[in-house]
Amino acid sequence: MLVSCNMGQYSIKELEKLSGIKAHTIRIWEKRHHIVEPQRTDTNIRLYSDDDLKRIINVSLLNNFGIKISRIADMSQDEMNQKILELSEQKSEASIFIDQLIVAMVDLDEEKYEKTLSNLILRFGFERTITEIVYPFMEKIGVLWQTENVTPAQEHFISHLIRQKIIVAIDGLPSNIHADKRVLLYLPENEWHELGLLFFHYITKKSGFRTYYLGQSVPFADVKSVVETHNPDIIITSLISSPFGTRVQDYLNKLAENFPDKKVFVSGYQMRALNIQSFKNIQIFHNTLNLRDLLEAS
Repeated sequence: MLVSCNMGQYSIKELEKLSGIKAHTIRIWEKRHHIVEPQRTDTNIRLYSDDDLKRIINVSLLNNFGIKISRIADMSQDEMNQKILELSEQKSEASIFIDQLIVAMVDLDEEKYEKTLSNLILRFGFERTITEIVYPFMEKIGVLWQTENVTPAQEHFISHLIRQKIIVAIDGLPSNIHADKRVLLYLPENEWHELGLLFFHYITKKSGFRTYYLGQSVPFADVKSVVETHNPDIIITSLISSPFGTRVQDYLNKLAENFPDKKVFVSGYQMRALNIQSFKNIQIFHNTLNLRDLLEAS
């Protein structure tokens, strides 16, 4: 399904971050090759449309793979799309597929997004697709969220389709109900960014652990109750947003004090942004490779 959606307008710096092409180069492309023709404000500041964004992304992709800008400028949109399709079938570089996902997101093109993700999973496998393509894609479009150039509809569109893929992959794994080691996974209260935790659930379950997945925004009292009832060996959580109800260090103190005999693995943006005090039973991890190593050592 293709839904028209006006995301707003982009500055040249936003185009630079999304395409990887320097603002100076974009200006040259405009002047010499008429790749795009942005609107301008009363103060002569460039503003780029959705179509400009998609064209710059496609041009940068082709240029990065050795096609001269003068040749690209002479291509029709159909010729450009055909060349990108050929590259995606011949090459395995993640940048090609990340750019395809961005274009599908801009258009809210569910059919294209679904087809791209499904083909990537068939070609590279589920784990590689998530770690090498989907995660970098989410990081790359973070600039759009920060500048409010992604609408709530687009954010839900992206998250929903990726979430569906991860849940299907989890459901396809053995249940591990007789596994010796148990793992509890949850997000703290007022923490709603679930995609990372879902993928940690997949990694944990695939590694042979019995899992208890509580999901988003779980009050601490409920975490304690589940720990008392099911006695997991490991607790996994993620702190991404800063205003999740308390200071990060205070929350880690609470985890350390309430679960001294458990291994607690914590991830998320807040772990990178702060100088975190170390604890005997809490270990920080930053990606799925780190998590896999921690699970193997447990």
